[in-house]
Amino acid sequence: MSPAAPIRWPAEAIWQAVAPVLPGFTVEVLPTIDSTNTELMRRFRAIGPAAAEPVLLVAEQQSAGRGRMGRAWHSRAGDSLTFSLGMALQPADWSGLSLAVGISIAESLQPLVPAADQPRIRLKWPNDLWLVDARDERKLAGILVETASWGELRYVVIGVGINVRALTLDAAAADGQPAALAPAALQDIRPDVEVAQALLLVAAPLVQTVQAFGLFGFAPFQARFAARDALAGRAVQLSNGTEGMAHGVGENGALLVHTAAGMQEITSSEVSVRPLAQRGARPC
Repeated sequence: MSPAAPIRWPAEAIWQAVAPVLPGFTVEVLPTIDSTNTELMRRFRAIGPAAAEPVLLVAEQQSAGRGRMGRAWHSRAGDSLTFSLGMALQPADWSGLSLAVGISIAESLQPLVPAADQPRIRLKWPNDLWLVDARDERKLAGILVETASWGELRYVVIGVGINVRALTLDAAAADGQPAALAPAALQDIRPDVEVAQALLLVAAPLVQTVQAFGLFGFAPFQARFAARDALAGRAVQLSNGTEGMAHGVGENGALLVHTAAGMQEITSSEVSVRPLAQRGARPC
């Protein structure tokens, strides 16, 4: 078998699009690393403000990628796009940042279609993107937001992992997943898009989104989230066993769940939510 062709990353094109609105911005591509989020946090915690210049760190492969609540994120070169955006940020309220990031990624990968149709890429509170069709809903991408402080300086690292290339049946089994439960892939709906083009699609809009969030918070994004909300109007179960009906998100990004005890705002980063099985769907 011939070796895979090197990936031609559009680093210069991304830099040209972002640098005018984000001074000091750089793009760095590594062939392999444990985790792009971990690496940016290591740098900041080691030298502080000197490592706070805005950077987009891309890894062709991660050996110890992380998702929310410590879950592993598997990635292989060419199959998954994994990157982290690190920058100083001072929003008045951090609530809803992961939702704003999800909106940006979803809209870049699949702009909204006419009102008669529903977008295939949906947002599952608080940090997942799902690919939805008539048969099932499977995880397409995940987001991990981490922050750190050095004196008055607040630094945020936004990690994104997107399944780009569809796994073969053998590859799904090698990842320990039955073929029927293999993750979704961007190429399921955009077969011409490879990892480098996916990065070009999402990078600059993501920076603009984070900058807007820093100025205005989540409220301006609320309606855009509602257009892709995967849980709205569905029965859900919280990780503590509480069941209720999801009613979208508030202006602060909190999930609104109507339970037997009344409407609850779910904001804790330690709370996970899954929809109750219905219509043959498979919760992810």
